[in-house]
Amino acid sequence: MKGTSGPLRVALTRLLPVGVVAAALAVPAVATAQAPSTGSPAIDRLLGHFRPADFDRKEDEGGGQPVPNNLLPGPADSALAASNPGFAGFNGLSALDQISADDGNQASLEPPDQALCVGGGEVIEAVNDVIATYDRAGATTSGPTGFVPFFFPGQHEETFDADGNPVSFGPFVSDPKCYFDPDLQRFFVTMLEIDDDPVTGAFEDHTTVQVAVSKTSAPTTDRADWFFYAIDTTNDGTNGTPTHPNCPCLGDQPLIGADRFGFYVTTNEFPLDFDNPAFNGAQVYAIDKAAAAAGTFKMQTIDGTPIPLEEGPAASLQPATSPTAADWVATNGGTEYLLSSLDFDGTVDNRIATWALTNTSSLATATPAVKLSHVTIESEPYAFPPDAVQKKGPTPLRDLLNEQTKQGRPFKLLQIAGNDDRMNQVVFAGGHLYGALNTQVDGRRVGLAWFVVTPSLPEGGTISAAIARQGYVAVKHASALYPSIAVNAAGHGVMTFSLTGKDVFPSAAYTTIDLAAGTGPVHVGGAGTEPIDGLFGYVALGGVSRWGDYSAAAPDADGSLWIATEYVPGGPRDPAENWGTFVGRLVP
Repeated sequence: MKGTSGPLRVALTRLLPVGVVAAALAVPAVATAQAPSTGSPAIDRLLGHFRPADFDRKEDEGGGQPVPNNLLPGPADSALAASNPGFAGFNGLSALDQISADDGNQASLEPPDQALCVGGGEVIEAVNDVIATYDRAGATTSGPTGFVPFFFPGQHEETFDADGNPVSFGPFVSDPKCYFDPDLQRFFVTMLEIDDDPVTGAFEDHTTVQVAVSKTSAPTTDRADWFFYAIDTTNDGTNGTPTHPNCPCLGDQPLIGADRFGFYVTTNEFPLDFDNPAFNGAQVYAIDKAAAAAGTFKMQTIDGTPIPLEEGPAASLQPATSPTAADWVATNGGTEYLLSSLDFDGTVDNRIATWALTNTSSLATATPAVKLSHVTIESEPYAFPPDAVQKKGPTPLRDLLNEQTKQGRPFKLLQIAGNDDRMNQVVFAGGHLYGALNTQVDGRRVGLAWFVVTPSLPEGGTISAAIARQGYVAVKHASALYPSIAVNAAGHGVMTFSLTGKDVFPSAAYTTIDLAAGTGPVHVGGAGTEPIDGLFGYVALGGVSRWGDYSAAAPDADGSLWIATEYVPGGPRDPAENWGTFVGRLVP
C-alpha cells in the first residue's frame, strides 16, 4: 500500500577542476566518491557516489491511480494572513549542516524527514541524518551531530581518503522521530537503521529501529546523556524475531506515540529485497516507558502480519501523543489511541480507522498482554496527491548541469513530491484525536484534510468513534504539503506544513486549529527565498524533488506551540542540495 521513505544519498566530488562547483554555486567544496554513469563524464564527476539507499517506491514519488474529478475534494481556499501575531522562529537544520556534521564524514541526502520535541526548557530538532538542541530563543546548545555516531559510537556515515574517495561506510539511518514525555520529563528519539557492508556500502540482511531515551530533561547530543536500545525489525526468525513472509525485512518510517504506561513504535514492513513488491503491513511495538527511562528495555510485539483492515493490510498506524499526562486514558488497563487512513489503491477514500491499544499497564509486568482493536468510520473524502509546482527563480545547480551536459533535453525546474495520503502526526487531547494528511484538491493542487475524532471504549467494551469536526486547508494557486498538528492543554492547536506554488517559493506555513473554530487563515512563518535546486530531483528522480515525508509540531509546558518544517532559506548551501528547515513558536 505505502512506499518506503528512505532518503537518497550522494557525496559530491573534489575531482572536478578546482573550484568549478564551488565557484558556480558560491559554496564550499565537499567530499567525493564514484558515481554510476549517466553518459556524461562531467555529470558523472559531479554526481559522486550514490549509496544503495534508493529504495523509494512509486507511491512515494507521486504514484497512485487517476482519480475521477467528481470524487476529488473541492474545498474553498483558505485566506492568507497578513501578519503572524504571537509567532517567532529561526532557521533550523539544513543540507549544509547535514553534510558538515561529524567532521565531514557525511553524505548529501534528500529528503530531510523532520523531528521536533520540546520540554525542560529545551528544543530538539532532527532531520536525516543530524540532530541538534536549542534553547527556547533558538540558540544552538549542542550539535549538529551526525546520527550514525550518535547511535553507533566510533562509526561514521562515510569516511574518505585524501583524494575524497569513500573508504568505509556506516549503517544506513533514516526517518527520525522525537517525543518529550510530560510525565517522565524525558526525551525519546527513534531512527530506522539498515546494516551496511562497511567496504561496499551495500545493504546487509539486518535492520533495526534505534531508540534513544534521555537520562535528564535537558540532554545534549552527547551519547553520555542517553540510554540506547534497538528493536530488531528483520523479522526473518533470526535473533529471536518472528518469521514473517518475504523477510529479512525493513521497518519503514517508524511512527511514535505514548500513553501513561507505554511508548509505542509502529512501522510499515517491506522486504529488504526492494524488487519484491510484497508488503507485510503495519507492525506494532509496545515498550515499557518508565523502564526505558530508567535504563531497562522491555517490549511486547503486537504481531498480526498483516494486521487486517477492511479490504487490505493496515498501514501507517499513527500512535497519538498528548500535551499533558492528564489526557491519558486509564480505563481498560490503560489505553493508547491511533489513527490511520484507508486508501489501499492510491486513488480516493472516505474512511479513516481509529485504533486502540488496551491493557497497556501490563507492559510493566513480566507477561505484558497489550491488545489491539479498531473501528472504521466514514470521513470526508481524500485523494492521492499529485506533485506540486514551485515559483521560478535562481537555480545555479540546474544551470551548471545544463551547461555541462549540453545534450538531450535540459533539466527543468523541479516539482515537489506530494508523496501519498497516509495519516500524519496524531494528538490525543481533551478526549479527541487530531490528525491530518495530504490530499489532492481540484485535480491540480495538494491540500490538507484534517480530522478531529472522538473515540470511545467503555470498560470491557468495544471501540467506537465519531467525527467531531473535519475540514480542508487549500491555498489558491498553491499546494500545502505534509501537515503536523500540536495541541496544548487548553485545546488550542497549530497545524504546520510546507507551502509552494507558481508564485510561492517553498515556504514554512501554519494555521491554527481547534475543535470549536476549525482552522484559521494560512500564515507564512518562514518565507522561502528561492526554488528547491537539488541534484537528486534532477538526476535520480527525473524532475521531482523528494520533500520531507513529514513535518513536526509539539506543545510546550507553557502552552506555546512549536513547529518545524522544510523550506528553502537561501544563503550558504550544500552543492548537492539547498533545502533547509524552519523552527517556529506560536503563543496562542
